[in-house]
Amino acid sequence: MKPRVISVVGHSGAGKTTLVEKLIRELTGQGVKVATIKHAHHKVVLDTPGKDSFRYKEAGAVMSMLLTRDVLQLIADAKAEREPEQLAQRFLGEADLVLAEGFSLGGGAKIEVLRRACAKPPRCLVEDGLIAIVTDMGEVYPQLPHFGLDDIASIVRFILELK
Repeated sequence: MKPRVISVVGHSGAGKTTLVEKLIRELTGQGVKVATIKHAHHKVVLDTPGKDSFRYKEAGAVMSMLLTRDVLQLIADAKAEREPEQLAQRFLGEADLVLAEGFSLGGGAKIEVLRRACAKPPRCLVEDGLIAIVTDMGEVYPQLPHFGLDDIASIVRFILELK
């Protein structure tokens, strides 16, 4: 069974990470197994040159996994599967819900964080899969459900009731 995927989108500084963090706490407190996928536009070093998993990838492995007593890190090629739904199906099957941060240009359901203080227009259109707005701006997309920036319980209820 593949997990449901919802992308949390918005401009830099809008509060996406803070919202996702709060949603994770609330959802896991209700017994939901949550996984996350973060989209970064800038280059991030995921593995250290010279270390074993880096060397395995350099040698041609399609995936390399590092397992310690407490954590697991997976390094894998993502050239073909770059959409949150594809990544969730490939790597996150044990989760009930995947919260993907970013992916405003990708497909699937999106909740946008939009704050008046950011002074920017929405990143997504309803046609892009936008299903709700977390905002302090009531005039934006009035046809969609609106949630306050700290109304975590209502956002969680909305997510859990999605079909």
